[in-house]
Amino acid sequence: MSIIQCLCVILGILAVLYLLIIMPRMTGRPDRGPHISVLYAHRGLHDNSSDAPENSMAAFKKAVEAGYGIECDVQLTRDGIPVIFHDFTLKRVARYAEGQAIGDGPLNEDGTVSVPGKISNYTYEQLQQFHLLGSDEKIPKFEDFLELVDGRVPLIVELKIELKDLSVCPAVDKLLSDYKGVYCIESFNPLGVLWYRKNRPNVMRGQLSDEFHKEDPKEFNTVLYFGLTHLFFNFLTRPDFIAFNRKYPKSLSLWLNRHLYKCLTAAWTIKSQEQLDKATEDFDIYIFDSFIPEKKSYR
Repeated sequence: MSIIQCLCVILGILAVLYLLIIMPRMTGRPDRGPHISVLYAHRGLHDNSSDAPENSMAAFKKAVEAGYGIECDVQLTRDGIPVIFHDFTLKRVARYAEGQAIGDGPLNEDGTVSVPGKISNYTYEQLQQFHLLGSDEKIPKFEDFLELVDGRVPLIVELKIELKDLSVCPAVDKLLSDYKGVYCIESFNPLGVLWYRKNRPNVMRGQLSDEFHKEDPKEFNTVLYFGLTHLFFNFLTRPDFIAFNRKYPKSLSLWLNRHLYKCLTAAWTIKSQEQLDKATEDFDIYIFDSFIPEKKSYR
């Protein structure tokens, strides 16, 4: 066998391995119909300068009333209560109430003072002392959110998982097991998706990803993020859908998942009608914020 023939064989084997590694779940898929072409309000139908900021009960109520699906983020407090909050740290969104002892904390442009630390540093009761941005809204319990929605619109529940702490998975699953509405879960952390593969294979699960090296080359220039970008953890998680930055629909592994394996793809985060119309060419599920989509079919 010539050197060229050997190289062709090696390249063929590598190509097959690559396709096997990025393969999503192919058999026993849950019903995907209720999610296809749905518009999901990112962190609720929110406006951070209003009385309905992101991941607030007011924003979720507005999304339900408008008939949009909801994407939200769940993590655990220090006492193990699932709450809805995006960032691991409180600084960007949580604010001290007027009159609270705030020490020498720096003022924000709106005159409020940010709360230090992480969600996991506080009990649920302690978190209720703080406001979401300039509103009167508080950090909501995931349980109260489910009671509010009550199955009226579909949900995408993002599991916020730092490193290897998977305690949020069983805590969230305990509440969702009794929930009668349509939902699916997703996470950037493949260990959370793997937990659902092992423990709740009947639940629709998704891998969140991005072309991390293009978004922030300095922060995300590691082997881990290279693997996440190219969906190399799919061999462990076998996801039912891929949620990807809407700016990169032609990312090779994403493209192959959709066109070769017929895996659902979700676009995040769409911020204009023009972006939404464009996303319908390459994605099946649409997560939006910062505008109100036109009322029309997106199939």
